[in-house]
Amino acid sequence: MLAGLIAGPAGAQAPVTYEAYAVRFGILPAFQVSGLVAGADRSRTLDIPVMVWLLKGSNGRSVLIDSGFYRQKFLDQWKPRDFRSPAAAVEAAGVKADAITDVIISHAHWDHVDGADLFPRATVWMQRAEYQYYTGEAWFARGTHGGVDAEDMQALVKIDTEGRLRFVEGDDKEVVPGIRCYIGGKHTHESQFCTVAIAGGTAVFTSDNVYLYENFEKHAPIAQTVDGEEGKASNLRAQDRAKSLASSPNLIVPGHDPAVFERFERVADGIVRIK
Repeated sequence: MLAGLIAGPAGAQAPVTYEAYAVRFGILPAFQVSGLVAGADRSRTLDIPVMVWLLKGSNGRSVLIDSGFYRQKFLDQWKPRDFRSPAAAVEAAGVKADAITDVIISHAHWDHVDGADLFPRATVWMQRAEYQYYTGEAWFARGTHGGVDAEDMQALVKIDTEGRLRFVEGDDKEVVPGIRCYIGGKHTHESQFCTVAIAGGTAVFTSDNVYLYENFEKHAPIAQTVDGEEGKASNLRAQDRAKSLASSPNLIVPGHDPAVFERFERVADGIVRIK
């Protein structure tokens, strides 16, 4: 069977497509925009959503891009408003945690990987270089693992020992039919973003490779990259690539923009359909 296709009537093959949803599980109040958009006014703040992206496949798969966070230390530190666990948020969107078949981790930061162990039957996908760095040499020195939590990495190792971890091997790789991963813009050591085949074309889910629509509108790099100036330049290249991969600019979904929940069709509180 060809990648990205499923058998149809009389052996015909149809493309795998997904219903795609942005699912909010909390809001971080009064977040500094200068921490999201390089060069932004330091006095500006924005209430930003924390979210995962749920993909319901025509092949029966239920896929998450990112897994959010739930551990108490993060709740105590960040005090998210309207918080529910990512598992509860996904269930509100119609899929129970143990029915999630795959979780694609965009990068190793706590707010995107901490909930990986909430989905007990899922295969977890991650860039090989990202996993190896943050379970290895990132901890050899101080200041080389900002935003990455040791307990989260230990949870990933446990998932690996359970036989549920799989590696994405570099750029432009189909992880499951209809979903491809691309190397991102040096938000972390080897962050990635995804394209997803939906009924209306190709949607792009940038995660933190693009925080806000404002990054696109101003062609401004995200404020948090590694590798200095090259990291910023890499991020701008990733932004441009994301635009080129989407069927329409309206099908690009940034990682933390509250406008996502205004631009797309509301399904329920904190849940919108990307189409």
